[in-house]
Amino acid sequence: MPNLTDTELYVRLRQNDKEALAQLYDRYEKLVYSFAYRMTKDRTLAEETVQEVFVKLWRTNAEYDESKGKFSSWLLTITRNKALDLIRKSAAKPTVEFEERDSLKETAETPDDILEEKTKNQAVRKAVARLKEEQRTIIELFYFKGLTQDAIAQQTGLPLGTVKGRIRLALKHLRKYIDEEGGKANV
Repeated sequence: MPNLTDTELYVRLRQNDKEALAQLYDRYEKLVYSFAYRMTKDRTLAEETVQEVFVKLWRTNAEYDESKGKFSSWLLTITRNKALDLIRKSAAKPTVEFEERDSLKETAETPDDILEEKTKNQAVRKAVARLKEEQRTIIELFYFKGLTQDAIAQQTGLPLGTVKGRIRLALKHLRKYIDEEGGKANV
């Protein structure tokens, strides 16, 4: 099954094919994680986002329509929504005082983890930096500041269709740029 397209894997996933889910996970886990981390700036929330995105793919009837765009763009939209949900939930949780005994439960990041994380973040930042300014602005407002497409249209004074088109085009370019960096960053 290694040469199947994303759409073909998605169709198999809808038929409860666990191998299809595993392959989609292998293809997109790092991209979803990097994207979620950039939004949440929290390793735990980013990991939780990845889990929830793939659980949603498996358990719900999330409908991907190939005629509306690439699978990766659709997946990043799901990621964006899940990350925003988790950010909102974490903000609503009451804070708990830190006790010294809690420090024993924390796991330290290894230097390799830190380096891998830094490399992924650099690849995403490089890809975003390569976008045209108008696309970069829209992507930052949509994915990193969490504005809706309507809110972006109002804030920028652009027609809604133009906002949607720029997001779609920017995601296409981001995917291409990240793929080009793939050999270096493996994002």
